[in-house]
Amino acid sequence: MKKLVLSTLLVLQAVLVFAQQSPALKGKVIDAKSQRPLQNVSAFIQSTNQPVLTNFNGEFAFETIPSGEQVLVIRFTGYNQQTLVIEPSTETIDLGTILLEEDITSEQQLSLITITENDLGDDNSGSESTAGLLQATRDTYQQAAAFNWGQARFRIRGLDNEYGTTMINGIVMNKLYDGRPQWGNWGGLNDATRNQEFTMGSKPSDYTFGGILGTQEINTRASFYRPGSRISMSGTNTNYSWRLMGTHASGMNKDGWAFVVSASRRWAQEGYFEGTDYAANSLFASVEKKFNENHSLNLTTIYAQNSRGKNSPNTQEVTDLMGVKYNSYWGWQDGKKRNSRDKDVEEPIVMLSHYWKLSERTNLNTNVAFQTGFIGNSRLDFQLGANPDPTYYRNLPSYFSNELGGLTPDQNSLYTNAFRSRAQIDWNAMYVANQNSAFTGRSIYALYEDRTEDNLFNANTILISNLSDNIILNAGANVRKLRSQNFQNMLDLLGGQYFLDIDPFFSGDAAQADLNNPNRQVRENEAYGYNYLLHALTFDGFTQFKFNYDKADFYLAQSFSRTEYQREGIFRNGIYANNSFGKSKSVTFENFGFKGGLTYKITGKHLLDFNGVYMTKAPNLRNSFSNARLNNTITPDLRSESVVSADGSYIIRAPKFKARFTGFYSKIKDATEIAFFYGEGIGGDDGGDEDTFVSEIVTGLSKQNMGAEVGLEYNITSTIKATAAASYGQYIYSSNGNLKTNDDNVAATGNNPLTDFGTVYMKNYRQPGMPQTAASFGLEYRDPNFWWIGANVNYLGDTYLDVSNILRTDNFSIDGTTGDNYAGATPETVRAALRQEKFDSFTLVNLTGGKSWRISRANRNTFGFFASVNNVFDIEYKTGGFEQSRKATFPDLQADLANGTPSFGPKYFYGYGRTFFVNFYINF
Repeated sequence: MKKLVLSTLLVLQAVLVFAQQSPALKGKVIDAKSQRPLQNVSAFIQSTNQPVLTNFNGEFAFETIPSGEQVLVIRFTGYNQQTLVIEPSTETIDLGTILLEEDITSEQQLSLITITENDLGDDNSGSESTAGLLQATRDTYQQAAAFNWGQARFRIRGLDNEYGTTMINGIVMNKLYDGRPQWGNWGGLNDATRNQEFTMGSKPSDYTFGGILGTQEINTRASFYRPGSRISMSGTNTNYSWRLMGTHASGMNKDGWAFVVSASRRWAQEGYFEGTDYAANSLFASVEKKFNENHSLNLTTIYAQNSRGKNSPNTQEVTDLMGVKYNSYWGWQDGKKRNSRDKDVEEPIVMLSHYWKLSERTNLNTNVAFQTGFIGNSRLDFQLGANPDPTYYRNLPSYFSNELGGLTPDQNSLYTNAFRSRAQIDWNAMYVANQNSAFTGRSIYALYEDRTEDNLFNANTILISNLSDNIILNAGANVRKLRSQNFQNMLDLLGGQYFLDIDPFFSGDAAQADLNNPNRQVRENEAYGYNYLLHALTFDGFTQFKFNYDKADFYLAQSFSRTEYQREGIFRNGIYANNSFGKSKSVTFENFGFKGGLTYKITGKHLLDFNGVYMTKAPNLRNSFSNARLNNTITPDLRSESVVSADGSYIIRAPKFKARFTGFYSKIKDATEIAFFYGEGIGGDDGGDEDTFVSEIVTGLSKQNMGAEVGLEYNITSTIKATAAASYGQYIYSSNGNLKTNDDNVAATGNNPLTDFGTVYMKNYRQPGMPQTAASFGLEYRDPNFWWIGANVNYLGDTYLDVSNILRTDNFSIDGTTGDNYAGATPETVRAALRQEKFDSFTLVNLTGGKSWRISRANRNTFGFFASVNNVFDIEYKTGGFEQSRKATFPDLQADLANGTPSFGPKYFYGYGRTFFVNFYINF
C-alpha cells in the first residue's frame, strides 16, 4: 500500500509543460443518407488522442489544437471513420459539414457471436477464443483476429480471456470463478452492446487498470444510442439457425428522459454438429433520466437465457468411423434427437449508474450492479448399470483389438458394425432399465446437471479529471462480493421414482454423499452428490495519469487489490468426513501492479509506441481449492501469479495508408492448473479399469509468450481497399512445475489423499489449443451506392495438442516399486512417446458482402442485408484437443498403442466447415 501512495505523490509532483497552441477547430457531423445531425460522435486529433463529442446539433469544437499539420479522426459506432488532414492556420478552422456513411461491414459483428458463444467456458473446451473482446475495434490486425482467425480459436498474443478485462458501464464482467467473461450473459444483444471501447494489451483505459490482454468497455447509457428503431432477421448454419432481433432507442427528449429496448430470439433444432440444439432469448432495457447538466441516472437491465447442446471431442478412431460432425452426446427419443450434455445459462443483470459532472474538467461515474441466476451443465449418471456413453472404450473396436492382440478383417468389420449400430445414446434402454430395476422405483440411470447459482454484488466509482490541458487523472475503486452455490441437481429420473445419493464405487460411510443424511432418496430438482458454497470478497483500486504533449504522450498507472476466498460445505462427504462440512479456512491475497507507456510522435502520421507492466494476480476461485466438490482443502503451494509484459509499435496513420508493426513479450510465473480424471498406475497402483479418480494439482508453472503483429490497410482507390495482417508467436511453458494429486481412493482408506509426484517436466512444451502463426490478406470494394463486397485468405498454423501433465512426471518412466526405469523406457523411447503433437496448418477463404438502400428521400428509413461465407472450400481442421491421462505409465501406454489404434488416444475438437451467415435489417 505504501508503494501505491508514494507512486501517486511522485506523479502528482510532475512538472507541467504546456504545448504551444493554435486557433480553434470546429465542424458539424451529419448522416450521409438522412442528412440529420449525429450526436455523441467522437472527434479527436491523432497527436493528442483527446476526444470531443458532438452536441445535439451534431456540432463539435476544439478550443485549441497543437501547432503544425494535424490529422483529425471522426468516429461513430455503425459508421465509416473519416480521417481529415488539418493544415496549420492562424484563424479559426471551420470544416463545415462532414458526412458520415453507414458502415455496412458493422453487420459482420452479428456473425461474431457464432464464435464467442461456441466457447461458453466448458472445462474441456480445449481453448478460449479472445474474439469476443474485439467486437468494437477498428484496428486491421484485431479485425482479422476476431472475424477471420477467431473461427480457429486464435488468441491474441497467446493469452487466455482471463488476462483481459470486459466491463459494462465500468462494472467488471469477468467471472470470479475462472476469470473469464461469460459471453452468453449478453448474447444476442449486439445492437444494445455496440457502443464499445477497446484498448489493446496494457495500454491505458479510462475505467480500470486492466490486464495484459486488453480492456473492453461496453457503454449502455441510454442517451448514447443513435435514436431510431431497427428490426433484423438472420439465418446461419453454425450453432443456431435463425435469429430475430428488434431494437428501439428514443434519444434524449426535452424532459431529460431517454430509453433503449432490445430483444432477440435465436434457435436451431440442430446446429452445425449433430444433435446440437439451440434456444436463446435475450432482453435489454436502459433508461436514463438527466436531472440537469451535472447529474444523470441510468438503469440497465439485461436478461439473456441460453440453452445449447454440446458436441463431443472424439478420438481419431471415432472420427475415422463416424466423421467429423459425429457427436456422441445425443440419442433418439420419441422420434427426436435429445442431447445429454446441455449447457444452460440464465444470469440476469441489473445495474444503476450515476453520472456526475463535478466541474467542467472532472466527472465521477458511480455504478452498482447485482447479478443472479445459474449455469447448468447436464450429463448422465448411472449406478449398477453399464456406462451409457456410446464411445466408452469397451464399445470401441480398439478395445477388442487390444484384448485379442489384433483383429482379423472379419473381426474388425464385426466390431466396427457393432459400434456403428449403437453409436448414439439409447434413451429407451435407460428407461427400460429403470422400470426393470431390482430395487422398486430406484433409477439406475438419471440425468443431472452440475449447477452453479451465483449472487454477485458489484459496486465501483470512476473519476476522470483534466488536471490541466496536458494531464488527465483516471482513478477508480471496485468491490465485488460473491456467494456461489455449487451442486449436482437432479433433472430427470428417466422413468424411475428416486436415485440413491451414494457413490457405488465405495462402501460403508465412504459411499455416502452426505453423512448427515445417509442413503437419501433423491427426487427431481433436488441436490445430491456434492453441495457447497464458495464465498469471495474482492477490492481493487487504481490511479492513472496521462500526460499529453506536442511530441510525446506518456502515462503511469498503479493498482492495488485484495482478494479473499472461502469454501463452505453443505454436505458432509463420507470420504472426507472431517474436512467437507462447514467453513474452510479463508485464503487471502494482496496484489499490486505498475504500468507505464510512451507514445513518441515523429510526425502527426508516424508514431512510436511503448508499453510495459509488472503486476501480481490472485489465483481464481476454481484453482484455489484442490477438490472443492468434496472437501475444504486449499490448494497446496497456492500463490499469486506474477506477470510481466511489454510491447513496442511503429504506427503509421495516413489518410490512405494505415499500418502497425508490433513486437510483444509477456511472462506469467507461478501459474496453477487443476484437472480431474480417472487414471491407472498412479502412485504405484497396479491398474484396473477405473483404478482411481484424482484431482491433479500443478503449481509453479511459468508461461512465456513472445512474437510480432502486423496490420496494414491501404486505400488503392476511393472504393477499393486492401488489408493484410500477420501474427507470429512462440508461446511456451518456460519452466517446470510441481504436480500433486488428490486421490479419493486413498482418502477412503483414512490416509492422506495428497501424493507429491515431484517435478512435472513441461519446460519448452508449446501452450496448446490456438494457432501460434496466422496471416490474412483481404480486398474490399465499397461502392458509392452503398453496396460492398470483400474477400480474404487466411493461413493458420502451429497449433499444438494439450499434453497430459501426469505423463510428464517420473511416475511415467520409473517403476515406483523398484526405483528403476520400466523395461524399454529409455530416454529415446520416452521422448518419442511424449512428443507433443502439432496439428496440420490450413488455409481458409472467407467472402463477405452487403447492400443498403434508402427507402425514400422523405424519411430516414433504410433497408439492407449482410452476407458472409466462411471456409468457402470446406477445409477440415482441428482447433484443439487433449491427451487422455488414463494410461499414466510407460508400459500401460505402450500396451494401449501396441495394435496401432489406442483406446485412450487424444481427443480432438474440429472447426466448422463451410458456413454462411445472412442478415436482413431495416432501420426506421
